[in-house]
Amino acid sequence: MAPSATLENGLNGNSHTVPSRSNPYAPIIESTLREGEQFANAFFDTETKIKIARMLDDFGVDYIELTSPAASEQSRKDIEAICKLGLKAKVLTHVRCHMGDAKLAVETGVDGLDLVIGTSELLRQHSHGKGMSQILTTAIEVINYVKSKGLEVRFSSEDSFRSDLVDLLSLYKAVDAIGVNRVGIADTVGCATPRQVYDLIRTLRGVVGCDIETHFHNDTGCAIANAFVALEAGATHVDTSVLGIGERNGITPLGGLMARMIVSDHDYVTGKYKLHKLKEIEDFVAANVQVNVPFNNPVTGVCALAILANPSTYEIINPADFGMSRYVHFTSRLTGWNAIKSRVEQLGLTMNDEQVKSLTSKIKAMADVRILTMDDTDTIIRSFASEAGKAS
Repeated sequence: MAPSATLENGLNGNSHTVPSRSNPYAPIIESTLREGEQFANAFFDTETKIKIARMLDDFGVDYIELTSPAASEQSRKDIEAICKLGLKAKVLTHVRCHMGDAKLAVETGVDGLDLVIGTSELLRQHSHGKGMSQILTTAIEVINYVKSKGLEVRFSSEDSFRSDLVDLLSLYKAVDAIGVNRVGIADTVGCATPRQVYDLIRTLRGVVGCDIETHFHNDTGCAIANAFVALEAGATHVDTSVLGIGERNGITPLGGLMARMIVSDHDYVTGKYKLHKLKEIEDFVAANVQVNVPFNNPVTGVCALAILANPSTYEIINPADFGMSRYVHFTSRLTGWNAIKSRVEQLGLTMNDEQVKSLTSKIKAMADVRILTMDDTDTIIRSFASEAGKAS
């Protein structure tokens, strides 16, 4: 999305001029320490939270979102500890749109509050029992209180895509009028398609002048696509977590969003974020929640980048931008001779191309018979090199 643009609302004919800003993409609200705490295996003690917060801050995220202080006494203490770190990133906490929660949160030292309340019929009936008029009254009261304390405030619906559109837009228009910093769209159950996201964000962009934050769950595999298309439609902020960890199967992953963004604006992404830190962050979080980094994880997965001869023919991302090198699978019957040549060089051996091609044929023949491990293949390579050396 260009830094300044007029977006035409295809649904109601309204237009809205997006304020000019220096960043062509959304500031990231990194929610590993909030959404990520809802992951099945997650237990972050204070030391671990501080380590993750510092790593994310060093990486370059704009905001770090923390669990509500109303969740537990330790959650409150952890927020206070992280607020004292002097991070460059702003520290937020995610709380219910409830005056008691808001008062507790503003005392922790955070830079802002992310307010949320369910707006779908299901959540209004089964979660808090409030009608839309009650929701609006409460929202105005709590937003004004937070603003009076000089803090940033976001107001978000929960289950936005199963909420009534007229109710949703009326609510957002009202909170925008009283000066909320951001309104939030949340695909709480991961049901939205990219087209639905585009239509809703574009419509909302024609109704409010404040920033628009987005939060996408990945239940149907659309979280990265939904986050990116939301930017195209006029959203200004995106929630992420490391490896996408969160409730159920999580939200938009930080690394996946980086991969999508770097293809669209390489210079911006490489200039803003320390991409070479991504693998370290993912490995640290993965170890703490007792999972492996998926083999097909964008950029850092073991099979993500594996082309040697003119990589741009089959790869859109340069691993060097992320401080990564290619891993080429060289132990199967599908192995190409360039992969074997690369492995020969890694082992410090010398062969000409004809020898490498002959060696490749031998490895492929063996791989037709049984599975070869890396050690098996290295043994074949060294043995072949030794025999070739004797022959010469």
